Amino acid sequence: MIKMFKLKNIISIKDFEREDVEYILDEASKLENIAKSKEVSEELKGKILGLMFFEPSTRTRMSFETAMKRLGGDGIGFESSGSSSVSKGESIADTAKMFEGYSDALVIRHELEGVSKFISDIVDVPVINAGDGAGQHPTQTLLDLYTIKNEIGEIDNLKIALIGDLKFGRTVHSLSNALGLFENITIYLVSPPELRMPQEILHDLNKTNISYIETDNIEDIIDDVNVLYVTRIQKERFGDIDEYEKIKGAYVVNKKMLEGKDLIVMHPLPRIDEIDTDVDNTKYNKYFTQAANAVPVRMAILKTLIKNNPK
Repeated sequence: MIKMFKLKNIISIKDFEREDVEYILDEASKLENIAKSKEVSEELKGKILGLMFFEPSTRTRMSFETAMKRLGGDGIGFESSGSSSVSKGESIADTAKMFEGYSDALVIRHELEGVSKFISDIVDVPVINAGDGAGQHPTQTLLDLYTIKNEIGEIDNLKIALIGDLKFGRTVHSLSNALGLFENITIYLVSPPELRMPQEILHDLNKTNISYIETDNIEDIIDDVNVLYVTRIQKERFGDIDEYEKIKGAYVVNKKMLEGKDLIVMHPLPRIDEIDTDVDNTKYNKYFTQAANAVPVRMAILKTLIKNNPK
């Protein structure tokens, strides 16, 4: 049976079915050699990707640019709202319509939830959500799943600990939703009480066959998991800096606590102090591999959306 990818836009991982996820992961595996510069592609020659980054980003923006260039295309855009006409008062809608005229697809990061969805409703080219506030980060989730599949062999039967800022962390929100598409998943939610997973995400999990356990102690669960998915405490999401100071550094994963364990450590990056650098040169470290996996996965996304939706 020929697999098809049904979505025109990538706004939320909730829009995906398991077949959609598997399509992108399969495509990404076929693009590995191009991503690593072992082969050259002109698959998207002459195509332009519009990068609308109203919120600062390094890895996400650079990996999308790299993915587009590896496929023979190019990118245009801005790195913050201050470097666009939005700073002069131009509406986001007008900026998006302008970019639509120049581009074959748009990648959008914004500090407010829902902006990517809003833009997808007013333009005809594919829209990719590259992170919206504390909401969703679906392409990060796809590269997370790709990493898990490559390193562990499958996604079904996974036991994963999500650690750190579960309240504001859009990566863990999207990943939790995505894991609901797979079988026999157990999620351990490890956070300070102030940063617990939001009720709406738990409500979504309750509608799946996922088992989840909430705790504030890594030691309680570290022997039971295949993956430690560590996130930073996000200073920029706190209205009160004193509240941030109270709980920053709540969890630090180090080499000693991992010794003898059969697991991998992942992190969406940037890392602050939640994974000690003594983990970097161990077999447990998969966070830099995870970052590199952004390129073939985002290549698969761009190739699929632009080929399926020509201007």
